[in-house]
Amino acid sequence: MTFSFETPTPGSVQDKIRFSARGLRLAHNMTQRALAEKSGVPLSTLKRFEQSGEISLAALLAIAGALGALDAFEDLFPKPAASSLEELGSARADRKRAGKRQG
Repeated sequence: MTFSFETPTPGSVQDKIRFSARGLRLAHNMTQRALAEKSGVPLSTLKRFEQSGEISLAALLAIAGALGALDAFEDLFPKPAASSLEELGSARADRKRAGKRQG
């Protein structure tokens, strides 16, 4: 048995999102027009998204909200290990100083 693990690419993730969104819309028995009205996204934008994956982040989030899938975006980018923004700023400054000393 052979397993192949493909590294995701922006294009493959884009396709997965558009196919999943379309599938969820259909699972809710919604037409494109009904989803466009519920989300406030123009029908032409929704059609383009389902066909090509092209969409603005704001429109994608509106569609996700209308489909009850907005929570999936909350963990899109994991939080850094530092416990505060101040620690992140301090670590960045330390790296800058170290880089200047090496150069």
